[in-house]
Amino acid sequence: MSQETVNQLQELREEIDQIKNKVTGLENNRLDQLSIAIIAGDFDKILATMIIALAAAAQDTKVKLFFSFWSLSALRDRNKKAKGKDIISRMFGMMLPKEKNRLKLSRMNMGGMGPRMIKSLMKKQNVMSLDRMFSEAAGLGIEITVCEMSMNLMGFKKEELIDYPGLRFAGAATFVAEAAESSFQFFIS
Repeated sequence: MSQETVNQLQELREEIDQIKNKVTGLENNRLDQLSIAIIAGDFDKILATMIIALAAAAQDTKVKLFFSFWSLSALRDRNKKAKGKDIISRMFGMMLPKEKNRLKLSRMNMGGMGPRMIKSLMKKQNVMSLDRMFSEAAGLGIEITVCEMSMNLMGFKKEELIDYPGLRFAGAATFVAEAAESSFQFFIS
């Protein structure tokens, strides 16, 4: 083998070692964490989010949910009212579902019959309700972050949202930073 070939092989080995070190560094910087950004406000999509989140948390994976735009309807508490809203905020409040149990299906809503049918099937097959899923999520330490910008754009206020331990309010930059540390990321739209 010529000296030139030996030198090329040595350079190749060094490059491979550098790549291996970078991959190892990336792997070591990832946490056993699932980050999910949710923008959809449909019953079936919130249901899928919660099922995935609960499954991950049950396997000791840290779970962080970021609710934004239409998904904020799932975090509204129908028994809470917020004062001091402008006309547009009040209109959004009237037009959007007032809680997770009033969300529509993304398909086959059928004038409200679709969600009732799904809920009936869930009950028959012993699938937890969304209320129970949120309760279980709290018990498993699943973090929920509300997108402040979306909340402000849609005219929602903190005092009209559900009681959830550690419910926090932050921007997209917070989600992006946390998702970058996560081994898994999902986007539900």
